[in-house]
Amino acid sequence: MRQAKLFSITVAVVIALYGLVGFYFLPLASFEGDLTRLAKLPESSFGWTKEQPAINPDLMKSAEWQDADVLVIGDSFSNAQVWQTVFTQKGVRVRTESWETVFNICEDFSDWVHRSGFKGKYIIVQSAEKYLEDRLARSVGCKHMSYHPVAKRVPGPPATKADRHKLDFSGRLSVGIQTELHSLEYERLSSSPDFKGWDALGEVRMKRIANGCDLFSHPRCNDVLFYEKDRVEDLGENILANMAETNARMKDFSVVWVVIPDKATVYVYQDKKFWDEAERRFHAPNLLKVFGQEVRNKTIDLYYANNTHVSTTGYLIMGNAIYQNMFHQPSP
Repeated sequence: MRQAKLFSITVAVVIALYGLVGFYFLPLASFEGDLTRLAKLPESSFGWTKEQPAINPDLMKSAEWQDADVLVIGDSFSNAQVWQTVFTQKGVRVRTESWETVFNICEDFSDWVHRSGFKGKYIIVQSAEKYLEDRLARSVGCKHMSYHPVAKRVPGPPATKADRHKLDFSGRLSVGIQTELHSLEYERLSSSPDFKGWDALGEVRMKRIANGCDLFSHPRCNDVLFYEKDRVEDLGENILANMAETNARMKDFSVVWVVIPDKATVYVYQDKKFWDEAERRFHAPNLLKVFGQEVRNKTIDLYYANNTHVSTTGYLIMGNAIYQNMFHQPSP
């Protein structure tokens, strides 16, 4: 009898201790940003805090093929359907397709677009900088389109505020413990007056940014997370040549190349020349120049510190730059 009672007490204590451990560590395993998730660093240190503009969800719907004025082929920067609201608010109907459904811009691309029912004039080809080279290389070697449509899901509007005090216990305990260990190690490393960054975070690189607190709203605003795949080197002549070859396949349309600079390009490697050359040759919107000016203007959270993507503010700046490039060009 006594042994049974002792066993029951032991079980109760173990459960209570597990509950206390879980209560502390599980919220640390809940991530909003892709970079905090990959690095296993807490949102309490690297999550944005500045309120963002509200987006009307009615403006985020992708148009049907036959109704669209503009066709977008893009990646996750376009799948969010945020920058396109600059167009839809002005009455321009936008159809957005993903590289994951279109795959490539093949030799028969124009015929395929016409067969799909598109009657518009403009095609926007959007890619993040880090993936452009591969997408173009695949496209120039492609003969026939292979389209794999998926059910259209209208994304919800992005959050305007981040509730950092809301506890989420849905994560894994081991991830929460690892996040706490990374946080403690970060505190130790960053306390050094010689701290410039931290590269031992798997797919993530941390860099100390000059005047970081003028540019970001997260609590540890002098230190910013970057994806290791962000390009250090500039995009070269081979990529511009492949853009020209791909352009020839879309001769029935006005083509707009939208290459989004990697986050590290905007904040660290700002002297790249690709965007100037793409603007000169293809009249592409010079997003590196636009974003660089926003950095000089000290726009807070152009990109989120915890994410590879721009903020809602960044999306609207981007959308306006594309719209102005297409519809409000100065006279020669």
